[in-house]
Amino acid sequence: MTREPIVHVVDDDGAIRDALVLLLEAAGHPARAHADAAQFLAALDPAQPGCVVSDVRMPGMSGLELQRHLKEARIDLPVIIITGHGDVGMAVQALKEGAADFIEKPFDEDVLLVSVGHALDKGARAFRERAQLAAIKAHAAGLTPREREVMDLVVQGLPNKAVAVELSISARTVEIHRARVMEKMAANSLSDLVRMALRLEEDCG
Repeated sequence: MTREPIVHVVDDDGAIRDALVLLLEAAGHPARAHADAAQFLAALDPAQPGCVVSDVRMPGMSGLELQRHLKEARIDLPVIIITGHGDVGMAVQALKEGAADFIEKPFDEDVLLVSVGHALDKGARAFRERAQLAAIKAHAAGLTPREREVMDLVVQGLPNKAVAVELSISARTVEIHRARVMEKMAANSLSDLVRMALRLEEDCG
């Protein structure tokens, strides 16, 4: 079951935090307020989808540093950076490093809500992809070493006879292994299996 996404507001200015939470919740987005990055990270549930709206300048970890931390930890929460006067350079750097958006103070409420909507959509896609990858890895873990060898050769485009020669087994044995691979990987077609193998390869890379 998909959990409801949360918008995390990270800002050391209490008035701005409260105003943002009220705005977001009035627009139908559940929101939580955090006084700084450390407080946010301490309360964070990585399995909860959503996004982050963070001030760029805060005591301790900055918004840019928070974004880097989430990226390095492979936590799929898009970050919207809120900047004050003179912080645009930092915001541009944040965008280069993968931020979903940056918004200058004083911000337009509609602009912020549109940005949050886009970030939540992006986060939901990343969350689904991460869940799909976890399922593929779980299926692959159930393969025997021989089944994994057969899968690797099949997704390279080798026909059963060539796989049989490569592994010094009969073509009939390859057919049996191949059928088991399709079943264990929950693949409906060879193209499904190829896509799964590519996802595994990308993750390892």
